[in-house]
Amino acid sequence: MTGVATSEDAVVAQTRAWVDRLVIGLNLCPFARAPQVKGRIRYVHSTAATPEDLLHALGDELRLLAGIAPEEVETTLLIHPKTLTHFAHYNAFLDEAEALLVRLELLGTLQIASFHPHYRFSGTRPDDVTNATNRSPFPMLHLIRESSIDRAVAAFADTASIYRTNQATMRRLGKQGVAALLAECRETGR
Repeated sequence: MTGVATSEDAVVAQTRAWVDRLVIGLNLCPFARAPQVKGRIRYVHSTAATPEDLLHALGDELRLLAGIAPEEVETTLLIHPKTLTHFAHYNAFLDEAEALLVRLELLGTLQIASFHPHYRFSGTRPDDVTNATNRSPFPMLHLIRESSIDRAVAAFADTASIYRTNQATMRRLGKQGVAALLAECRETGR
């Protein structure tokens, strides 16, 4: 499922296509459409080759997002195709990412959501199609404003149903349907 693109433009194009076709197109996140349409999603291609480099880039992006108005940048996708390509390493890194939020005193202001080509929810098998709700073309960290989440939750009556609806969507699509959508995203990035 990992994207084949290597250039910055191709990585970002594939990721934008993934947001458009899967995240928005399948309504996996009912809150993503408005920031995408308004151009308020910051797509950042990181050249980090080590987890340490990525942690540094993450700190820069967290500070940038915290210091800029939501009307300019609502959320950031920090895409890092060269490091943490194995999901177990990526998953372990999330603890360091959360610790960085604490060190920067941004816990409660920003949060980090996780997406990876080999994403696996706890208690699922690697081939469980429901894992595809968090499978992206490349490893990435989604930096989100807590205030945006609060507004979205207030506007959406039953946020708890999103997870169940997304699982049902993935089951309905099946592995072949998900693979076809991801292949379309890869073609966009070439």
